[in-house]
Amino acid sequence: MKLRLLAGLSLLLVAGAALGQEHLRLATTTSTENTGLLGIILPPFEKRFGVKVDVIAVGSGKAMKLGENGDVDVVLSHAPGLEEAFVASGFGVNRRAVMYNDFVLVGPPDDPAKVREATDAVDACKRVAAAQATFISRGDDSGTHEKEKSLWQVAGITPVGAWYVSAGLGMGQTLQMADEKKAYTLSDRSTYLTYKAKGDLVILSQGDPVLFNPYTIIAVNPARYPTMRYLDAMALIAWVTSPEGQRTIGDFKIGGEVLFHPTAVPPAP
Repeated sequence: MKLRLLAGLSLLLVAGAALGQEHLRLATTTSTENTGLLGIILPPFEKRFGVKVDVIAVGSGKAMKLGENGDVDVVLSHAPGLEEAFVASGFGVNRRAVMYNDFVLVGPPDDPAKVREATDAVDACKRVAAAQATFISRGDDSGTHEKEKSLWQVAGITPVGAWYVSAGLGMGQTLQMADEKKAYTLSDRSTYLTYKAKGDLVILSQGDPVLFNPYTIIAVNPARYPTMRYLDAMALIAWVTSPEGQRTIGDFKIGGEVLFHPTAVPPAP
């Protein structure tokens, strides 16, 4: 009986492999999931290649830590400094640019810190700190958190005190918390646009070149982790950077606004 059961399970596994029912583990930033982008770009890939993508949406730092530990096959993130270190340390290979958006500083419409009058993003941070206005930080080593920390550093400010709240949450939850507390926060534009109708937060500082926010995709190094699904990871990289994948990204909009601008394939002249 046990032999027949084992034989049956073996046949199911073989049949599953023949049907291409592999699972690819993708660690990615919360913004790609919160906005709904993954629901647009992954199903066509899964159908074409017969690979189910299991998504782990966390901050970019945690996503790369999963890659370092060999717990995922591919990483899609937006933290350039962390990504460069990830590749330089031999954890990732074949890093490719995929898309970009930008960061925006959002807050309550009455803007008690007068951030609207700021000359740039660093000045905006200085105004929030000077006013001791409540600021909600992601506090999760995400790409957004990394950018926020760099702004405070350039401003010469160590944000501490009751006004500075480290949430340890994803972008969507951080925006909701900032809205409830009538506070300021730094967000990627795409997630803000996705959650805009759910609260009263408005964009108060934007357009500074330092707020540029590029996304890249990286395969976990198979030489370090031989069990990685490297071929499937490279297939996903090829898909999101292909003309079709890039069009799919560029066509994804909310309220008529493009959320992510593709960068891997230049637009046709």
